[in-house]
Amino acid sequence: MRALTWQGVQDVRVDSVPDPRILEPTDAIVRITSTAICGSDLHLYGVLAAYLTPGDVLGHEPMGVVEEVGPGVTHLRPGDRVVVPFNVSCGSCWMCARGLQSQCEVTQVRSRSKGAALLGYTSLYGQVPGGQAEYLRVPQAQYGPVRVPDDGWPDERYLYLSDVLPTAWQAVEYADVPPGGSVVVLGLGPVGQMAARVALYRGAATVIGVDLVAERLAMAARHGVDVLDLGAVDDLPAAIRDRTSGRGPDAVIDAVGMEAHGSPVSELLQRGAAYVPGVVARPLIEKAGVDRLAALLSAIAIVRRGGTISLSGVYGGARDALPMMELFDKQVTLRMGQANVRRWVDDLLPLVADESDPLGVLDLRTHRVALEDAPAAYEMFQKKQDGCVKVVLDPTLPAGGVRPPDGTPEDGAAS
Repeated sequence: MRALTWQGVQDVRVDSVPDPRILEPTDAIVRITSTAICGSDLHLYGVLAAYLTPGDVLGHEPMGVVEEVGPGVTHLRPGDRVVVPFNVSCGSCWMCARGLQSQCEVTQVRSRSKGAALLGYTSLYGQVPGGQAEYLRVPQAQYGPVRVPDDGWPDERYLYLSDVLPTAWQAVEYADVPPGGSVVVLGLGPVGQMAARVALYRGAATVIGVDLVAERLAMAARHGVDVLDLGAVDDLPAAIRDRTSGRGPDAVIDAVGMEAHGSPVSELLQRGAAYVPGVVARPLIEKAGVDRLAALLSAIAIVRRGGTISLSGVYGGARDALPMMELFDKQVTLRMGQANVRRWVDDLLPLVADESDPLGVLDLRTHRVALEDAPAAYEMFQKKQDGCVKVVLDPTLPAGGVRPPDGTPEDGAAS
């Protein structure tokens, strides 16, 4: 089959690799019809290169059609249309039973002292082949895959259940915005876009989205978000206080993470580590790694006293310096973590299936391109070119093929 493979820093290629097969009774094989590029994939493209091996198949936002199931998978059958969560979780262990599927005790990567295995995400999280491919082996398929209607709507109606929507929903849940309250979303990439929309849907009266990219600001604005161009303000906390009764918002969602703009020294260290051989870089990152903390530091400065900061952007530093005096003095609550995808699916599935599209899932993807064109799409997404907000890869398209934005069912057939 054809699959996107990591070959080096900022070097991904579509190659022929062996077809996946059933290895465990709880496996399934899914033929991929759509597979998105996540902002977290861009971390693998550069910063986290030390934890990848040339040939690793990337991608953790897939959906498609079940081709085959192992004998331990009884709720799925060939032909079912499914979305595959990025967590590899069993659904029955102590952690899963408490809604912490990202900490599943069956798939925890204990050799790395990490949580549950993830699709397509480095040796830190199990080195499980990912979904930017024609076919995907899904471990723990007795629980993970979510069956969705084969109703003719394009994949983008359901695709984001794999990661973006549960991550955004959890970010808002963790932000604990009171009814009629206020929240600032830092970063209007895909997760930030959906977090802002979810916050509005769940009753926040004031939702302010902050970004530097005009197309991202415009997308958020058309969904009712009060947007703020970071490049147009000299004092971000002051600008936010002006819009939140002078005290700051009840909550801040940091949807940026480790590669924030505005941290030049940390950026230089990250870029340097990415090019060091893995055997040297891994202990360096694990003992002395630092993140670009501009977004998190802004969140700490912005949030009101007694407020909450919710981190959905990925951080990976081991020696990050935080302003603990400010956090303590302001009595800030801080919540974070990988999304527990299956915990939130029951809340989200009725919303994405609703023809009125209350969360605007059909207005997120800006580019749908052939899997064969993935390397160019990674570069475009990283550089924020061509108005790119969200890229979906389509294994059914020929190289150079594109599809326009979807808004209606496609003649009764899934895209």
